Amino acid sequence: MLSVRDLRVRYGRSVAALHGVDLEVPDDGVLAVLGSNGAGKSTLLRAISGTLRLHRGTVTGGEITYAGRRIDRLDPAAIVHLGVVGVPEGRQVFARMTVEENLRAGGIGARSAEQRVAARRRVHELFPVLAERSRQRAGLLSGGEQQMLAIGRALMSNPSLLLLDEPSLGLAPKVVDRIGAIIREIHDQGTAVVLVEQNAVMALRVADSAVVLEVGRVALAGTAGELVRSEEVQRLYLGGHAESQATAEAELAAAGARAGARRLSRWR
Repeated sequence: MLSVRDLRVRYGRSVAALHGVDLEVPDDGVLAVLGSNGAGKSTLLRAISGTLRLHRGTVTGGEITYAGRRIDRLDPAAIVHLGVVGVPEGRQVFARMTVEENLRAGGIGARSAEQRVAARRRVHELFPVLAERSRQRAGLLSGGEQQMLAIGRALMSNPSLLLLDEPSLGLAPKVVDRIGAIIREIHDQGTAVVLVEQNAVMALRVADSAVVLEVGRVALAGTAGELVRSEEVQRLYLGGHAESQATAEAELAAAGARAGARRLSRWR
């Protein structure tokens, strides 16, 4: 679905942010992008979504293709129209608008009224609280509810590929677990996901594959299971303890079993 080849990005004339990044997202996959602050994770999502120019950044080399079409030269609206939709870091809901108005804004580019109705139904099934609070101003929601609204607003355009930038940032552990489960559910419903996260345990629990960025370069890449067992990932992101690795592996196995059960249930 998405292919990034030798991607190079610069801010202004002197700040090189990405140095030859390569990655792929299959049609039915969840790719986690891990890394510390300044590693280039958000820059990668900006390049894919076409919003890099808004941050005074430029693609200086390489290419990004989506469904076989090159998109790194398209504007953000054209990329959304193709089915690639992002949820930026920090939620950024329209605080003075109601929950329903936020969702309506997300569906403004839908091809038909029927598609908007179906998308809203999907969002309400994933996030019942948004249906309950449809007339409430978004700025009065809790942090977790605002994150749900930000994701729901993106889903209103019925994307094939969802870009999530730090969806767990600043949220309580129980809410993080809920967001992770929702990401898997979104994937199981047929939407591929690129998940940028510093919470490696949550990211590797929901992802099929992962890459680790370090100073704008891909330092590690593999399946989620391979990265959980990587000594470097354990040291940098799982605390370097055997218990952390065991917990992450157990959660990864449990998530895979749940996903398999959901897929099997569709065939019954």
